[in-house]
Amino acid sequence: MRVKLPHTIIEICRTLSEAGFQAFVVGGALRDALLGVTPHDWDITTDALPEEVETLFPETIPTGREFGTITVLYNGQPVEVTTMRQEGRYSDRRRPDTVAFTKDIKLDLKRRDFTVNAMAYNPITKQFADPFKGRLHLRLRRLVCVGDPKERFSEDPLRMLRLIRFQAVLGFKPAGKTVQAIKPELINAISAERIGQELAKMSLGGHLVPAFELFYSSGLLDEVIPELAACAGVSQGEQHIYDVLGHSVLAAQRIPPQLHLRWAALLHDIGKPKAKMENDGLNFNNHDKLGAEMAEAILQRLRFSNDLIKKVTHLIRFHMYPMGPHMTDKAVRHMIAKVGQEHIFDLIALRHADISAMYIDPVQAVRYLTELRNRVQEVLDAETALTVHDLAVNGHDLMTELGIGPCRIIGQLLEQLLELVIDDPSQNNRTALLAAARRLFDADHKP
Repeated sequence: MRVKLPHTIIEICRTLSEAGFQAFVVGGALRDALLGVTPHDWDITTDALPEEVETLFPETIPTGREFGTITVLYNGQPVEVTTMRQEGRYSDRRRPDTVAFTKDIKLDLKRRDFTVNAMAYNPITKQFADPFKGRLHLRLRRLVCVGDPKERFSEDPLRMLRLIRFQAVLGFKPAGKTVQAIKPELINAISAERIGQELAKMSLGGHLVPAFELFYSSGLLDEVIPELAACAGVSQGEQHIYDVLGHSVLAAQRIPPQLHLRWAALLHDIGKPKAKMENDGLNFNNHDKLGAEMAEAILQRLRFSNDLIKKVTHLIRFHMYPMGPHMTDKAVRHMIAKVGQEHIFDLIALRHADISAMYIDPVQAVRYLTELRNRVQEVLDAETALTVHDLAVNGHDLMTELGIGPCRIIGQLLEQLLELVIDDPSQNNRTALLAAARRLFDADHKP
């Protein structure tokens, strides 16, 4: 079995080999290449010491020299070249206390997390080093820890989440002993930022349903996002075949794999358990507002960016907005103005995922949302005013007409004029709007 490698990777390995060193392609890139997926980042391991790597290549960066990693710039492309190593204890449950360089590729592979990531390929000799049956597990689509899974998870508990991430992304099934070694309470030793980064990768996977089954059943979800775990077992009535948790995961699976969309779908009903309690178990009134507040707290806790948090909470806040393909043009304009033109198609995507994850005809749901998207596009193509910036007048025009200076009244008048134009686009001309502004101003400021 040969591996198709970029020219740059082969040449780096050739340079190391001609200098008398071993050179192997390792890690996720090798795994993906064997799966027929084009890798983005390649890693090379060698028995050359960091200073020897620096001598062989004219352009290098000491990325992690103390751990043996040198970034080689070859034809402008950065490639990490790491000296084979053994590792000591993980006192901080993240990095080894000590690193000892080695010339034995098996010892280097032994420190890795899962067997499908513990393979090495020498592109010069065309030989594999696969002491832990990684290629076999790749064919069987199995996730198996290297060595004792309890030790691997104890060294770095984030590996428990990586297990679920690989299940979500690769669609592989974890081995029984690997699953049994999960100790959910260990994850609390990991920083929120690292957990958030792992969850971000997980959420973009194509196999979320089985991954979240393990995420929940292992107890990890309750440690990481207890608010989402609390959605398990919460019934939603006759329209739903799944509880809130199952429905949310399925909705996330059925929305395009963009980070803000996946998290909006995953958390869109996060407020339902709390809303049900507040409504004496009768309904989920106000769950959209509660959900937006809870999602903001969750995503902040996991150190997601402010931009992503803003997008996700906005979509959750509006995910119950009444919409349908038979809305009038006036109603569609009001919806776009309320939700925001930059968010409207994301909101429709969320509604599509929400509906398709319910117990209804999926063909009907697709037709319904396709017609709605078309209606929104028709209104957008008409190029009518949907924000105050689209009006034929601005704040300076109003101040001149009314003889007043900058004040909150100007902003209020612009919003009122926008409502007028959304109701009747023909009113969006300077004469009509200045006259309307005068009427509104005079009505509110009678002597």
